[in-house]
Amino acid sequence: MSNIVKEVLSANSSYAAEFGDKGNLPMPPGRQFAILTCMDARLDPAKYAGLAEGDAHVIRNAGGRASDDAIRSLVISYKLLGTREWFVIHHTDCGMETFTNEIMGDLLSGSLKTATVDADGWHDSNAGGGTTDGKYINWLTISDQAQSVLEDVQRIRNSPMVPGDIPIYGYIYDCKTGKLVEVPEATAAGRAR
Repeated sequence: MSNIVKEVLSANSSYAAEFGDKGNLPMPPGRQFAILTCMDARLDPAKYAGLAEGDAHVIRNAGGRASDDAIRSLVISYKLLGTREWFVIHHTDCGMETFTNEIMGDLLSGSLKTATVDADGWHDSNAGGGTTDGKYINWLTISDQAQSVLEDVQRIRNSPMVPGDIPIYGYIYDCKTGKLVEVPEATAAGRAR
């Protein structure tokens, strides 16, 4: 067993010992909202949005992008579990700003090993065993944070499965200060109709 597995199981044991009545929390989020945000380990939506267990749905993926799967989750969140407001929250210093679709495709075609990055860009080990499948995926990379938040809010708003009365707010989390900074154009595009 790896040290990581041991650490996770030990932490879980301590958490479960103090679990209390959390097993009685209802399935729908108590504060009736959802957050779509990045998987970046520096972001803790529970802390930056003041959440406790049972408060809100948090959907995370690379970049916090409004992929088909993220929209699927948001639709389930409102249709079956009653959320009434949504946040799209990207962040500064995002890894999705460091590569393009072409770079990712090239890296995957060299090998499936972890790539490295330096001042000259991304590098693959070229150990072989790569795949060309990565060349056919839109990795939803980011070149401008505010623009990507706007695009994601618009993509969600324009989905035929999303009702017009759900407001969608657009923000960027500042990794240096912990503050949420509104993207006014995104929030305007996401206003309830």
